[in-house]
Amino acid sequence: MLKIRLKRLGAKKAPTFRIIVINSTTKREGKPVQELGYYNPKTKVMKLDKESAENWVKKGAQPTQTVAYLIANCKADGSLDYKKKETTKLSKKAQAKAEAEAKAKAEAQAEAEAQAEAAPAEEAPVEEKTEEAPAEA
Repeated sequence: MLKIRLKRLGAKKAPTFRIIVINSTTKREGKPVQELGYYNPKTKVMKLDKESAENWVKKGAQPTQTVAYLIANCKADGSLDYKKKETTKLSKKAQAKAEAEAKAKAEAQAEAEAQAEAAPAEEAPVEEKTEEAPAEA
């Protein structure tokens, strides 16, 4: 069975990977059937022959989870279409604080709406009386 997987290169704590097609029983740095491209996770630089990778998948090669992500997010020219996560994970303390602020804001807004509904009902008759007085004079 053929696999499309990453072959690690580079120095300690500075990895770069080659995207290769290889027999699933051979070791990670074994001789590949074909090299499809390269990927640097530190700089998010990638070059991939997407057409060839898709052909290998059609032939039955199984991509690893990471390689499947890289193939799916590859542009037509072979570069990575990297989407940075916009959500940040907050600590439990920060989450509790944010929830408390949101709850207080919602309560203040509800109270303001209640006051706004009550105020026009009281002011409406006052406005009518002031309008009628100049009309009679």
